[in-house]
Amino acid sequence: MRAPTPFPSPSSPSSGSPGGRTGRAVVLGAGMAGMLAAAALARHAGEVVIVERDRLPEGMEPRKGLPQARHAHLMMSGGARAVESLLPGTIEGWVRAGARRIPLGTGLVAMGPQGWYPRWPGTQFLMACTRDLLDMVVREQVLALPGVTLREETDALALLGNAQRVTGVKVRAVGSHSAEALEADLVVDASGRGSQAARRLTELGLHPAHEETVDTGMVYVTRIFRAPAGSERFPVVSVQADPRGRQPGQGATMVPVEGGRWLLTACGTRGGEPSREAGEFEPFVRSLRHPLIADLIADREPLTDVHLTRSTVNRRRYFERMPAWPEGFAVVGDAVATFNPVYGQGMSVAAHSAVAIRGILAEQGLGAPGLARHIQRAVGRAAGSPWDLATGEDINYPGAIGEQPPAAARLLRGYVQRLMRTATVNPVVMRSLFDVMTLSAPMTALVKPPVVLGVLRGPGRAVCNEPSITAAELALCGLGPRLGA
Repeated sequence: MRAPTPFPSPSSPSSGSPGGRTGRAVVLGAGMAGMLAAAALARHAGEVVIVERDRLPEGMEPRKGLPQARHAHLMMSGGARAVESLLPGTIEGWVRAGARRIPLGTGLVAMGPQGWYPRWPGTQFLMACTRDLLDMVVREQVLALPGVTLREETDALALLGNAQRVTGVKVRAVGSHSAEALEADLVVDASGRGSQAARRLTELGLHPAHEETVDTGMVYVTRIFRAPAGSERFPVVSVQADPRGRQPGQGATMVPVEGGRWLLTACGTRGGEPSREAGEFEPFVRSLRHPLIADLIADREPLTDVHLTRSTVNRRRYFERMPAWPEGFAVVGDAVATFNPVYGQGMSVAAHSAVAIRGILAEQGLGAPGLARHIQRAVGRAAGSPWDLATGEDINYPGAIGEQPPAAARLLRGYVQRLMRTATVNPVVMRSLFDVMTLSAPMTALVKPPVVLGVLRGPGRAVCNEPSITAAELALCGLGPRLGA
């Protein structure tokens, strides 16, 4: 167990540090978003205090406040590169701990909404491992930074200050009856889906932030299996849901993770949800648009029970649009925007937000007027395109709850659907699609002239109806080439 970290003096923010950093920043929440925000702040603040209500695991174990960690988490290349820029050596640390850097698309066998994608080489990748591994490596990196301290088992009770300026946060150790004032030049709320930022801002007298939700009613179930011997280079395999149909969307993704295991997450939208019953897991996967994944796990030994979660709603709070915003306060991560996990965007958005925070601090400094407003607008921009991508698809599932997108967005969706079909036969279009989906390029990459020309021409031929898995990969699982026939 880690020894408790004493509070810095609550009387005033620190005056400086030997490296020229000044002031104190407080981060609420020690998840991925909080740790990355702390990494950005540590370059410019004399002290960074991370306040976390739970006790964090010592190693590669589940974090109490993150029940969804049991499901598939893919750190896409755009997010991974952003993390690496904040914490050099992180990608190597992930690999050393057991993660695999899987190239896209040679390491991906995927059935998209409009067909199977070929395994053409590209420049993007994803990190294949458990969420526990991703968190552990980042956590160890951040807590080793000069000036960063962690206060575990501590609740954040209220913001200090007023509608013009937040001056700190009132905190209380779990089990204690007395609260303490922790003053700060900047408080960053990274406390996740359960964040109280919206309520706390209204308590200061500010107008509520506009909020949007798109809810497909999607349910996730996950089980881990023992991988076959010799499958260390096995691809990620995915059968994606099709939002164009009249039936509920159902899909699954199988990820090779550390320890010679396969992590399989299946999902279904409202009316087509999977069950947590172990006996119904494989039949559900077999009922998908293609039985490939069910065949791959048919003879695999299950290593865990089936874990289920319903926390999949897309929710965005437009803090950056509020007419007034206090100095000294910012909100990041899931506290700003939560995404349906199927798109693998949340961690990457948090990483890009932290990079933006670092850039703003480098230009303005921790105590600059208007700093918090600039940070909040940058965080909103980082969430914008991923939000449009996720909700633009999710709203089309039967039974989805939320506002229909405007006409311009519906027109864009028609273009994207044609683009996704074209990507199954056109490598230029496919690489641009992967660039955007991995948050390695902005949405404008989808309307560059070579891509637009390819989309206008269309597929030109029938898409592939057979999975791009190789005979050697099937043989590892004791399967023949007529798989799924």
